[in-house]
Amino acid sequence: LRSLVGSEMCIRDRYGGCLSCEIIMVLISVLHNTLNGITNAERRGKRQVLVRPSSNVVVRFLQLMQKHKYIGEFEIVDDHRSGRIVVNLIGRLNKTGCISPRFDVKLEDIDQWQSYLLPSKQFGFLVLTTSQGIMDHEEAKRKKTGGKILGFFY
Repeated sequence: LRSLVGSEMCIRDRYGGCLSCEIIMVLISVLHNTLNGITNAERRGKRQVLVRPSSNVVVRFLQLMQKHKYIGEFEIVDDHRSGRIVVNLIGRLNKTGCISPRFDVKLEDIDQWQSYLLPSKQFGFLVLTTSQGIMDHEEAKRKKTGGKILGFFY
C-alpha cells in the first residue's frame, strides 16, 4: 500500500504503519536504560556517565551501588524536565542488570535467586523493593523480609 504524506510517498504495511519513515524508539524501563548506560561506560573505561531520565528508583539503586563502593559520587541535575544524573565511575563494576518482570521473592528464595544471578555468594548484590524500602539482599535477610526483585550488580 502506498499513500501520499506531505510531499513524499510513504510505504505502509497492512496495519497502516509507515515502513519508510524514521523509526521512533520508545523508552520502556528507566532503570534498565540507566544500568545499561552505566555498564557500557564502565566497559569503555569512561570516568563519568550522564544518564537520563531520573527517577526515585534509579536514585535509590545508585545509592546502594555507592554504599557498597561500586560507583563513586553521583549528582542529580534538575533540568526542569525529567532530570539527569552524572555518575562518577571508579572501575569496579563488572555487570549490572535489571530484572523484568519484577518477580516476587520470598525470604527463603533469596539464596536461590542469588545463585541464579550472581557469580558467587560472596560477590555482588541483588536489589529488592520491599515494604520497608529498596534494599540489597543482605539487608532484606537481616530484616527478615521478602519483596520484588529490581536488579543486581557485581
